[in-house]
Amino acid sequence: MLALGGEGLNSTLLQEEAGMLVKALESNWAALSEEIGLWIPTEVINQEHDDKPEGVEDTEEEDQILAGRQLPPQCHAELHTDYDGAAVRWGLTHHKESAADCCQACLDQAKNAKPGEKKCNVWVYCPSENGCYSPDIYQHKHMECWLKFVSLLLYPLSYGKSTIEASSEKPRLNFKNRYSEQYRDRHPKAPVMVPWVSGIISE
Repeated sequence: MLALGGEGLNSTLLQEEAGMLVKALESNWAALSEEIGLWIPTEVINQEHDDKPEGVEDTEEEDQILAGRQLPPQCHAELHTDYDGAAVRWGLTHHKESAADCCQACLDQAKNAKPGEKKCNVWVYCPSENGCYSPDIYQHKHMECWLKFVSLLLYPLSYGKSTIEASSEKPRLNFKNRYSEQYRDRHPKAPVMVPWVSGIISE
């Protein structure tokens, strides 16, 4: 027991502080804390702060990283893009290891096409291991590579001292960036972001 005013009391302690110390040792801590105005909650509830804007749902990572070798510039790759077009090579039975390989297949087909055959100028690749979704009846698998042809009106475009061929229009889009809510209502397993990768190859 700590005695007040005795030899056991440190001379540096004020009498009042010593009395509070004795009370703390002898009495209920909850009662003492209330007396001195100290409040400590018996339970601390931590809530995660969600600063996401209202109406924005959780999505998988939007920044898509493509497996395989780097795509060359002439592939004009566009992530989260599914272009339409007439198939010159059916993707359901035409699989490639990477988007770069799919683009190369398009370049090779266009180079080796026989007279009168449509030349590939649009490639569409499914890099997702979970498959891809399109506005058709098929289940599209990982590594599908569609080679397509679309009519593109080309005209010379001056850019500085250079002249390049530019398209007056792009192919019709099946999907771009995100699947619509209406589409996902009909296809509940479809992801938020369009996994397809596409590219337009000019002649």
